[in-house]
Amino acid sequence: MLNLPANLKQHLIIFTRYPEPGKTKTRLIPALGTVGAANLQRQMTEYTIFQVQELQKAIAISVEVRFTGGDLQLMQDWLGLDFVYQSQGEGDLGSRMARSLFDAFQSGAEQVIIIGTDCPGLNAQILATAFEKLHTFDLVLGPAIDGGYYLIGLRQPIPELFVDIEWGTAQVFQKTVDIAHKLNLSHVNLSPLADVDRPEDLPIWEQAFAGEMREMREI
Repeated sequence: MLNLPANLKQHLIIFTRYPEPGKTKTRLIPALGTVGAANLQRQMTEYTIFQVQELQKAIAISVEVRFTGGDLQLMQDWLGLDFVYQSQGEGDLGSRMARSLFDAFQSGAEQVIIIGTDCPGLNAQILATAFEKLHTFDLVLGPAIDGGYYLIGLRQPIPELFVDIEWGTAQVFQKTVDIAHKLNLSHVNLSPLADVDRPEDLPIWEQAFAGEMREMREI
């Protein structure tokens, strides 16, 4: 059990990886090197955390970081003591997401959103909109331009949405929508955004990074 605060029914789960060189953002290592790729992972996670903290100023949510690599102490030393930390555990991305959702709903959450840290366009306003949409829809999805999704929000655990999907392919979003239709779930899409996964994606981050990280430093 996560021991969520009793009054916080809106729960946000951030999926990330401890930025250890050679083990993170491996598709970017040819362009950035092992240390450069790890530094990008660090920056992108910190940017996502900043947006989540901005969201927390506007609406009451509990926040949990689900991580791979590193350990609890390393994660707390890196991102601070304000969050619940939990290992993602074993299995493919789908089983890890399904497990995190099940745990959150078991702990009393009524609206749960999962995000990654690869999407510089994901900001506090989009997150607030996603929680708002969950009052009306069973499923909220943030489609990524590469065919995946950068956000998924639910009002109950629906493990079928995470089964028999080839994660990391261009079919992830459409397959998820198809499953939702079969299950008669009401669903809504947020604005499509770009992920940063491959060397050709780096300009997306550099463009966002210039303005957004300056904004973080000024606060």
